[in-house]
Amino acid sequence: MSSFENLRVVDNFYQTSLFFPMPTVVITTLCEDGTTSAGPYSLVQPYYVAGKDFYAMLLSCRNSSNTAQNILRNGKCALNFISDEPKYFKECVKLSWPGDKPEEKMPKCNFRFEKSMIEEENPADKRPQVLSDAIQVIECTWVRELDGADKDVAGELNGYEGPYHDFNGITSKFGAHFILKVDKILMKKKYADAIINGVRGRDFPHLPVDYGYRDSKNFWFHRWNFMHAELLQMRKASLESVRYAADRADDKIKFTDEALMTILGVPRVFLSTVLKGCVDWARENNVELITEEHMKIINDKRSKEKSKKK
Repeated sequence: MSSFENLRVVDNFYQTSLFFPMPTVVITTLCEDGTTSAGPYSLVQPYYVAGKDFYAMLLSCRNSSNTAQNILRNGKCALNFISDEPKYFKECVKLSWPGDKPEEKMPKCNFRFEKSMIEEENPADKRPQVLSDAIQVIECTWVRELDGADKDVAGELNGYEGPYHDFNGITSKFGAHFILKVDKILMKKKYADAIINGVRGRDFPHLPVDYGYRDSKNFWFHRWNFMHAELLQMRKASLESVRYAADRADDKIKFTDEALMTILGVPRVFLSTVLKGCVDWARENNVELITEEHMKIINDKRSKEKSKKK
């Protein structure tokens, strides 16, 4: 006999039939009149994380929402991650009522806003404002050409008729999915410094977790408590196996044993990418034999590039 109960799968199953941990994100978009609208969402997640020409997030939402209509219209948005202070979650709940128009809800909104960093750098690129109260922000552009969604337009608030797309744009009568290219990641200095210099348990931001489930009266969320660290299993490859991969990375550029010793701890799935990066650096610097000293230079270069992106 099973130790589980069988719950019926219904509409919004992640809210009605599950305790499903999700982020709480305030998405800002640009209205027709150039003002910024804000709405809370949890169905947001990374989508393209490696191996593409760009990185992307995925948003699932009602296609009649202010957020969806604004993205369909101009393709710009910002994902604002707030802290778990109750006053901020209260603002999220206040902004979440379906059907409220931006001109009705935004004057009552107590979040603080500031100009997009992208728009500051390029005034011609009009963007929604971002939350000054946010811990981190992802500024995004909808990749409307994927899945033939470039012909989807704003204006239908009572449900779209098919045919529907599979994964981008209008995907059902009342639903939409948006693949959002990551244009820029913004982060408050305290947390950016932690990522660059090494994160400790106390450096993690206090982000709320929305457990999906809601009843007719309440929307539930969980506040940050403490971070528990579990040591990674260190599985070092043998020098011979790394040498095998390195000798096939390029027909001219080679590695000393000492150089390869520095990357024995790299997981096998990432080894070819690391070796390719080393080979690219060697070509740029007219090096045919990569030594341990060269590997230190390459690692320093990576660290500096990572720092610039923060």
